[in-house]
Amino acid sequence: MPTITTNDGVKIFYKDWGSGQPIVFSHGWPLSADDWDTQMIFFVNHGFRVIAHDRRGHGRSAQVGDGHDMDHYADDLAALTEKLDLKNAIHVGHSTGGGEVVHYIARHGETRVAKAAILSAVPPLMVKTDANPGGLPKDVFDGFQAQLAAGRSEFYHAVAAGPFYGYNRPDAKPSAPVIQNWWRQGMMGGAKAHYDGIVAFSQTDFTEDLKKITVPVLVMHGDDDQIVPYADSAPLSAKLLKNGTLKTYKGFPHGMPTTHAETINADLLAFFRT
Repeated sequence: MPTITTNDGVKIFYKDWGSGQPIVFSHGWPLSADDWDTQMIFFVNHGFRVIAHDRRGHGRSAQVGDGHDMDHYADDLAALTEKLDLKNAIHVGHSTGGGEVVHYIARHGETRVAKAAILSAVPPLMVKTDANPGGLPKDVFDGFQAQLAAGRSEFYHAVAAGPFYGYNRPDAKPSAPVIQNWWRQGMMGGAKAHYDGIVAFSQTDFTEDLKKITVPVLVMHGDDDQIVPYADSAPLSAKLLKNGTLKTYKGFPHGMPTTHAETINADLLAFFRT
C-alpha cells in the first residue's frame, strides 16, 4: 500500500492514479478515500491525475490516538502534496474534507494550488455561538459522540440509512449497497479518531481561513442537506471567499457526490476546465 509518513510519524495511506493536472480529494467524516471512487474513475478517464488519502485514524491510515484536529489534518495534506511534489493542483473536499481543504490552503499557502471545490462542506462554522446564531447547538454534536461511544456500528448504520443520503425522506429509494459501503468505510477507521473528529468538524471556525484564500473556489451544496444545514454554511462561505462561486442544488442531500454523481462530476469538470 502506498503511504507517506508525516512529520510526527503517522503513516497516511493514499491512492494515486493517472497523469496530468492533479486533483486531490479530501473525504468526509468518518469515511476514507474510497468515498471518492466514482469521482476518481471519472476524472482519471478525463485526463487528470487523481489522488485521495485516508485521513489519519481513518481507513487504512494509522489509528493513532491523537492529532485529530484541523491543524493536523491540514498539515497531513500538506505533507502529501509536498512528498508527491504536486503543482497546480485542484483540491476537492466533501463535508469535513471541505474544512480540511480550506484550512490547508489558508495555513500552507497557494503556491501549489490552482483551484478548489468544497462540497456539502462544514465551513464557516457548524456549532452555534453568539457570533454564529444560525449554527447547531453543541448538544447535537455531544449526542453524536455519545452515540458513537455507546455503539459505533449501529450509529453508523443509522446515519447512512437516514440523513446522510436523504434516505429518510418520504420519496427516497434507499440503496442497501450504498448504506453498507458507508458503514464499511466508517468501521475501517479508529473510534478515537472519529470521536475526536466530531469536535474538529463542528467547532473549528474557518472564517479567517476563507478570507485568506484567493484562488477560485466552487462552493457546492444541496439545500436538503440534513448533516451540514445549507443556510449556515455554503452561502456564508461563498461570501467570505475572495473568488468564490456558489452552486446550490435543489433537493440534494449531504451525500450528493454519491447520490447525484453524474451531476456533480459534470459541474466539477466544467469548473476545472474554465
